[in-house]
Amino acid sequence: MGVGGLAAQPEVTFIGTATTVLRIGGFTLLTDPNFLHRGQPVYLGKGLWSRRRTDPAMTIAQLPPLDAVVLSHLHGDHFDRVARQELDRELPIVTTPAAERKLRRWGFRAAEGLPTWRSHELHRDGETLRLTSMPGQHGPGVLDRVLPDVMGTMIDLLRDGDRTFRLYVTGDTLNLPMLAAVPERYPDIDAMLIHLGGTKVAGILLSMDAQQGADLVELIRPKLTVPIHYDDYPVFRSPLTIFLDEARRRGLVKTVRPIARGETVPLRP
Repeated sequence: MGVGGLAAQPEVTFIGTATTVLRIGGFTLLTDPNFLHRGQPVYLGKGLWSRRRTDPAMTIAQLPPLDAVVLSHLHGDHFDRVARQELDRELPIVTTPAAERKLRRWGFRAAEGLPTWRSHELHRDGETLRLTSMPGQHGPGVLDRVLPDVMGTMIDLLRDGDRTFRLYVTGDTLNLPMLAAVPERYPDIDAMLIHLGGTKVAGILLSMDAQQGADLVELIRPKLTVPIHYDDYPVFRSPLTIFLDEARRRGLVKTVRPIARGETVPLRP
């Protein structure tokens, strides 16, 4: 069933960039809200601007009732001025500690910053949705110090204490050795939303390209991988087709499910 009704199984609706609606059990989450339209400028920090190439599949007014927002980091293409103006100020936003501080200054009083491996839980009707901060790094080496802190999120659905579903949202991280701890701590990942795009600024890679993305799929070994964040801005230099070719070459393509903007797909194979 689509966004308008209760999901019988976990599902994702792709809005664009890294923005999705997740229906998991009785909970509905919004990830990385970017609702600017094609041609509108976005500020990426450090004097860098870009213009969106695509339109979002829906507006904030068209979203279903939300339980929380999961925000990987506070960049303009992940939390834009539309989100700042139109999202409910009382909506919980699970994010990094640095992003929490700024969001609270903007009036989002329910923002909660999670250090790596720390969790936030939502509860309803015997179900628990546990959101746990995963390690991430947006830039290589010392360059990362001038970029926003970034996190991935592990989302576990529990019924009566038993885990029934596990989703890993990578966030805008490079595939660095720190991510080896993710499958060590969290085996049996059902699905992964992977942020791709091969973002490059001044020739420096700031998000996973096709090679790094395929490497991460081999590391995490989820039952299903859904690629997002790959063609919405000119700074994205690694097209989805290259990732799919790489996944095919490595024998991973059967576990990869591309998703179009506006499409809803189940998060089980």
